[in-house]
Amino acid sequence: MPDNTYDVVVVGGGVAGRSAGIYTARNGLETLILDAGGSILRRNARLENYPGFPAGVDARLLLDAMADQAERAGCEFREAEVTRVSRADDGGTAASDDRFRIETGDGDEYRSRYVVAATKNATDYLDSLDALELVERGKTFVSTDERGRSSVEGLYAAGRLAGKPHQAIVAAGHGAEVGVTLLEDDDRPFYHDWVAPERYFTGRGRDVPPGCEEIGDDERERREAESLDAMGEYFDEPRDDEPEMHPSVADDE
Repeated sequence: MPDNTYDVVVVGGGVAGRSAGIYTARNGLETLILDAGGSILRRNARLENYPGFPAGVDARLLLDAMADQAERAGCEFREAEVTRVSRADDGGTAASDDRFRIETGDGDEYRSRYVVAATKNATDYLDSLDALELVERGKTFVSTDERGRSSVEGLYAAGRLAGKPHQAIVAAGHGAEVGVTLLEDDDRPFYHDWVAPERYFTGRGRDVPPGCEEIGDDERERREAESLDAMGEYFDEPRDDEPEMHPSVADDE
C-alpha cells in the first residue's frame, strides 16, 4: 500500500478516535490517526468516573495510554489538522477502492477507503461532501444511524461529533462501536476480538473464530508480566503536566 494510502483514516485523536483505531487496526486494517491536539479531555483536572479506576485517573495519562495501545495494535499517529475530506474520485484518478482524499493544513494528502470523523464539533473540513447530513442543536453534529454511519458511504462519526454525551467512557465506547461497525461493513467475518484460554474453542472441536485467539498458561503469564510493566511505567510517579484551561478563561498570572 502506498505511503499515503490507508484503509482507515481517523480524524481526531481524542478517546473516540483512539478507541475506533484500536479496533480497526487490531483486525488488520491499515489505520492512520490524524490528531491536531486539543482533546477536551486534556482540560480535566481529574477523571473520576471512568470505569476501572476506583480512585480516578489522570486524564492526560489515560489519553497517552490509549495512544500507546493504538500503536501496539498497529495504528499510525501523525500530528496534523485536517482541512478537507473529499471524494477521492473528484479528480478522476483515484483507485476504485480509495473513496476519500484527506488534506491537512501542512499540505499533506492521504487516501483511504474509510474515514472516521471523531473531532469534537468541527465539521467545516467535511463541507465538500455534498451528501453529508448535519444536525444543528446549538452546535453542529453529523447525522448518523445508531451505529455511527453517516449519509456518506464509508464515512462514520464517533463520539461527540455524532451527538454523544461528553463523558469520556461514552465517547470511548462509541468509538469502539464505530470501529466494529466499520469492520462489519467491510464484509469481514463476525469480529469478537477475544483472547480465550487454550482449548476453549478447539477443545470442543470448534475452529477459533476470526479475531479470537487461544493462549496457554505460559503465554498468559508472559502477557500479564508485560502488562504490569507497561502500566507500572504510567503509574509509577505522579504526572507533572497540568490540565489545559479553556481558551476563554483570562490569564491572571
